[in-house]
Amino acid sequence: MQKQRLFEAAAEVFSRSGYAEASAEAISRQAGMSKATFYEHFSNKEQCLQALFQHASATLLEALMHAARGAEGDYHDRHRAGLRAILEAIEAHPTMAQAILVESVGAGPRVADTRDAALSAFAQFMYEETKEATRRNCGPAYASADEAFAIVGATFELVSRQLRTGHPAQMLDLLPLIERLIMGLLSQPPSS
Repeated sequence: MQKQRLFEAAAEVFSRSGYAEASAEAISRQAGMSKATFYEHFSNKEQCLQALFQHASATLLEALMHAARGAEGDYHDRHRAGLRAILEAIEAHPTMAQAILVESVGAGPRVADTRDAALSAFAQFMYEETKEATRRNCGPAYASADEAFAIVGATFELVSRQLRTGHPAQMLDLLPLIERLIMGLLSQPPSS
C-alpha cells in the first residue's frame, strides 16, 4: 500500500517537475508520507524511477498478454487487441506514462537498463506469440526478436511524442499507424 502510494506520487512529481528537478522530499510530500518512509523503499530518486518503470511495464505487459490471448480472430485481431489494451492503459494513467516514457530518458544508466529490459520483454512476448501463431498456421511471424523490438521501440516513441506534444489528440489515434507498422513488417519475407 505504501509503495503504491509512493509510485503514484513519484509519477505525479516526475511528470510535473521532470526527473532532474524531482526529489525524494517532493515525492514523499506528494504521497503524504515522511522522507524516512521514502528511504525505507528506495535509496534515491533513480531507484524510485527504476522501480516505478518495472512496476508500470509489468502492468502494461500483463494487459497486453491478457488482451492478445483473449482476442477472437486471427493474428491481426490479437495484435490490435493487445495494442489497444496498452494504449488505453497509457491514456488512463498519463502521469505514470509520462514518468516512465518521457522522464526516464536521461535518468541514468540503471533506468536505461530497466527501460531496455522492459522493451525487450514486450518484444519477446510479441515474437513468441507470432512464432506460436505460425506453428498453428494462424499467421506470419517476426523473423527475429529484433523485428519485434523495432515495433516496440517505434510504438514507445510514438506514445512518448503524444505525451509530450499532444499529437495526435488521443492516444488511440495511434492505433491505425502502429497496426500498419506491425502488419507491414509481418507481411515482408525475412531478409537473408
